[in-house]
Amino acid sequence: MKAISLGAEDREAALERLRPRARENLWLLDLVAGLGEPPLPAEGGAEVVGAVEARELRGVLALRPCVVAESGLGAGGIDAFVPWIGSLRSGLLKCGVVEADAIWNELRALGRRAVVDRGETSFALDRDVLEEIEPPPGAVVRRARSGDLPSLVHAARASLAEEGRPDPFDLDPDGFRRWVRSRTSRAIVCESAGRVVFVGYADVQRAEGWLLQGVYTWPAARRRGHARAGVAALCRAAFLAGASHVQLAVVAGNRAAERLYRGLGFRPFTTLRTVLFEPGDA
Repeated sequence: MKAISLGAEDREAALERLRPRARENLWLLDLVAGLGEPPLPAEGGAEVVGAVEARELRGVLALRPCVVAESGLGAGGIDAFVPWIGSLRSGLLKCGVVEADAIWNELRALGRRAVVDRGETSFALDRDVLEEIEPPPGAVVRRARSGDLPSLVHAARASLAEEGRPDPFDLDPDGFRRWVRSRTSRAIVCESAGRVVFVGYADVQRAEGWLLQGVYTWPAARRRGHARAGVAALCRAAFLAGASHVQLAVVAGNRAAERLYRGLGFRPFTTLRTVLFEPGDA
């Protein structure tokens, strides 16, 4: 078995392989679906490789923009990808625990160093579970607009700081703003007293499911119902668009977030490991 780079001509075969476990493979499904398509502004294109044996696709792995392994591939299923994994000097690894452990063992043996290494739980909300939820008095939930950019940049940086992750803004403020701007159309905000106090993004929007990321509430506005209303609005939009479910990941130990999502009807379905890595001599 050997690993090869996948392109537009391999897209349908890879999607067919991933769909039976679409919930666990949602992000990877979205990356594969974009093969051969021009990337969005300020976002790099996906690099995806496949393990092939006797002309049959046996496994799928994304290398960029994030290292994501097919769910259920197992530790042994990583072997064919080792030469490709070894080419990664830095990046973000985020996938199921078994696959992530195997990939990280390879990267660590090559001298890579973990900047962030944490566990996460993936939660999902199915159709017909969500109740109607109104925003707090005086608050308005709406789609993000271009004029919200300063608030969205602040939220992205504050979220990174709370998670103890490096802030790319420090090295390239213009590039960071362009990246945030490119995501604006996927964002919902909650506004109170004329200020944005909550933001959340639907970064993956597919019939198989929507993936929410970048959920952030300003500290002074927490535990007042803004996040509850904002996340509910994203879920309503997903179900109106025909999504089978909505999912998101919660960092291990974030009890407040778990309570919020369980209260909305989300339930855990798998665990992840996330490793932000760089060269050991960095």
